[in-house]
Amino acid sequence: MAYTVLARKYRPQTFADLVGQEHVTRTLSNAIRSGRVAHAFLFTGVRGVGKTSTARILAKALNCEKGPTPEPCGECGPCVDIAAGRDTDVLEMDGASNNSVEDVRRLQESIPYRPARDRFKVVIVDEVHMLSAGAFNAFLKTLEEPPPHVKFIFATTEVHKVPVTIRSRCQRYDFRLIPQAVVSRRVREILEAESIAADDAAVAIVAREAAGSMRDAQTLLDQLMAFGGDELVGEEVARVLGIADRDLLHSMAEAVLGGDGAAVLRLAEQLAARGLDMLHFARQLLELVRDMVVLRVAGADSDLVALVEEERARAVATAERVSPQELQRAFSALSKVVEDVAQSGTPRTTLEMGLVRLATRPPLLPLAELVARLEDL
Repeated sequence: MAYTVLARKYRPQTFADLVGQEHVTRTLSNAIRSGRVAHAFLFTGVRGVGKTSTARILAKALNCEKGPTPEPCGECGPCVDIAAGRDTDVLEMDGASNNSVEDVRRLQESIPYRPARDRFKVVIVDEVHMLSAGAFNAFLKTLEEPPPHVKFIFATTEVHKVPVTIRSRCQRYDFRLIPQAVVSRRVREILEAESIAADDAAVAIVAREAAGSMRDAQTLLDQLMAFGGDELVGEEVARVLGIADRDLLHSMAEAVLGGDGAAVLRLAEQLAARGLDMLHFARQLLELVRDMVVLRVAGADSDLVALVEEERARAVATAERVSPQELQRAFSALSKVVEDVAQSGTPRTTLEMGLVRLATRPPLLPLAELVARLEDL
């Protein structure tokens, strides 16, 4: 039996399953209940946040035998066929590979005819920004006055490339990046369903590396489950993904903020020995220093920081040894180091020297002390 990847196995099937996009699901659900469903929708957002899944759920909601309903049953013929991608009245088109005028005109030839079985004929165009100028123009009249039995759903990751003439004819829904805490909860649910044990560090790494994309998190999980078997451990997860483990990251932050240039060089040597991505490490370090600033300013219990308990305690201990002004100064200098590493042909050397420079920076003197010195002179 063929293996089904997690991104397909755990694809949301109802609005309730779609996490992190409550502003979209609530609006669509209310529109269906009140009978105010528009004829054209434009779903925008980065990859893996639920645009295509929402399009299919909306198609099921409109065509469910018990509907239109915001809670499709998932058992009737239309629901089952739409979920499997074989419903003849739900036309999915990839804008990247079907982007010509001829492709759009072939699609339009079938639009005037009523659905073979379903209540509505639903046209889903993924990556719609890839359509040619002529293809967009061919859509204009149809979007202006579509037949009552047709609904259009466009999805794109680059909405600025969609002509304003198309955008003005659609209801636009902006899909947000999914918060790290929400991704972590969903990752934990999937691991429990798959009977895989994982520590908090492993889950946190997956959620952090997903960068707001649920599909990316599920893809990473597939890779890690193939490596770790029935148990995932944070240190091993970091090694498989080629990123620095959190202990090394915290050690570097402590060395930089503590002014220990020799320790910085030793830790940089460990980074190079493990073959880790220097730019990725620099960005992780910048994010950690940002978390320390937040913990120092907003308090150790701030929910603005997504760190597991052990990491939070260590970050708080490090931050408390440095003044808030010094932390902000370090963050600003580290931002410049990240830019330099990104543009450098020798990222290791650039990172080393940038962090050494930061670690050996002169102390930040209060303004009152400087004024007193001037008065003494």
